[in-house]
Amino acid sequence: MTALHASVPCTKNQYTFTSESVSEGHPDKVCDQIADSILDAYLRQSGYSKVACETLCTKNQVVLSGEISSPVDRKIDVIPLVRKVISDIGYTNPNLGFDANCQILNLLHSQETALMENQGAGDQGLMFGYACDQTRQLMPAPITMAHKLLQNLARLRKNGTIANILPDAKSQVSMLFCGRKPVALQNVVISTHHLPLSEAQFSDLKQEITELVIRPTVAEMESDSHCTFRAEDYEIKINPLGMWEDGGPASDTGLTGRKIIVDTYGGWAQHGGGSFSGKDASKVDRSASYMARHIAKSVVGSGLAEECLLQFSFVIGEAEPVSLMVDTFGSGKMSDMELEKLIRSSFDLTVKGIIEYLDLRRPCYLPTAAYGHFGRDDGNFTWEKVKALK
Repeated sequence: MTALHASVPCTKNQYTFTSESVSEGHPDKVCDQIADSILDAYLRQSGYSKVACETLCTKNQVVLSGEISSPVDRKIDVIPLVRKVISDIGYTNPNLGFDANCQILNLLHSQETALMENQGAGDQGLMFGYACDQTRQLMPAPITMAHKLLQNLARLRKNGTIANILPDAKSQVSMLFCGRKPVALQNVVISTHHLPLSEAQFSDLKQEITELVIRPTVAEMESDSHCTFRAEDYEIKINPLGMWEDGGPASDTGLTGRKIIVDTYGGWAQHGGGSFSGKDASKVDRSASYMARHIAKSVVGSGLAEECLLQFSFVIGEAEPVSLMVDTFGSGKMSDMELEKLIRSSFDLTVKGIIEYLDLRRPCYLPTAAYGHFGRDDGNFTWEKVKALK
């Protein structure tokens, strides 16, 4: 067990918890963004489009597969969409094995008619939503910091402030917890793909990342009025294995939906197993997870609990969840059973009701496909709003 900082007394269970994030240039995230860009394109054509798009990317190749149907009888040319996503991410160098001019194999085909007409859940499954008061976004602190690190790294890469870095990157944040609260930052890791560098250039790069990305991000998190952790003596690791010149889809095949923990709560909360990107809102893996997050955030945001975990379960073809679980980990102002009754009376939990309440037939999904689907304040994400409950 990690020794607790002397300045942070703790009479409860103490432990270290770690979350990671990956950048928009990570091969799996490239696939998620491609899939969601195709979903958004079909939703612009019709909000009743049914999309289940899967993507694979590898060296100089993207493969699209899955089922798509739209009430509008007009096929969308998805190839330019794919190339734009790849270019916007930053894969524009033709000499690195993957760029916007790669080969694209389109194997998308029509959706089964029975599924098109179904108004209930498109499949069985279980979904979780969570919120807590560790940050102003009502998200766990480790995953929030992990995302912020890579968002700041990407911003400085794109505006040219930090030169020579490429789109593929990862972060990892470890915090010491006392009970259910983070009390100390222990270590921060960033690994980034980069152009060939001399030893001196590599040393300078690590210093730039430390001073321009890590320390400002930590300071930003510390300034959050919800923050309970201290960052007095933490370890920084940048590219701990050394130089990273072979990255991106050219050296690591990507697939849609493989970063479901990065997409949600960084492992701090439970996960039902279903991924999000490339799926329209009739797929409850996505829509019910968004609704569960919205409800949990509303519970915490309304001051009814310090943290809240919800689970839905659905059966294929049925409109309403067959179960709803609420767990406030003993932090609720009312019992979990009373909260469940309040939730059932305050929200329409049918598939149609969720879609209409959260306005999920609009093209809003591409921005979700990197840096997390939850805790975001940089887009019109209806599930991140708080409904006052009492």
